[in-house]
Amino acid sequence: MDKILISACLLGAPVRYDGKGKPLAHPLIDRWRSQGRLVSFCPELAGGFQTPRPPAEIADEATGDAVLAGEGRVIDIDGADVTEMFVEGARRALAMARAERCRYALLIDGSPSCGSLNIYDGRFSGGRHAGRGVTAALLSAHGVEVFAPVDIDRLAARLSLD
Repeated sequence: MDKILISACLLGAPVRYDGKGKPLAHPLIDRWRSQGRLVSFCPELAGGFQTPRPPAEIADEATGDAVLAGEGRVIDIDGADVTEMFVEGARRALAMARAERCRYALLIDGSPSCGSLNIYDGRFSGGRHAGRGVTAALLSAHGVEVFAPVDIDRLAARLSLD
């Protein structure tokens, strides 16, 4: 049975920067949980952050791919460079995905860690642009298929093909 690495906040864990969860209410989540497919993980906590914490964004409209290549930075709203903590969280997410044999990941979109369709633009104004967060980029680079919550039905279709 294929397992799915899932953002802990999507399961309701209070791990987001604001100390809250963002539970994804969907019958597939309930089914996959009962089947033991879900592996809950928060790369930001794994990278050393506390909850709550200042919000962070990838600066200058860069992406997680740029951060991993050493060409981008993750900055919190107070101006602190928190890049290394995001990279460490991504490394630990990949290690967990490998240890649990997760071929898929369901990650919250928009996040500088987990965003897979779009991420915030680094201006802390609510603007977004197409791109992946640091964890989504690292997982994808290592063969883990990453899905956003809006793509949950597409993930279900992939699971049914295996």
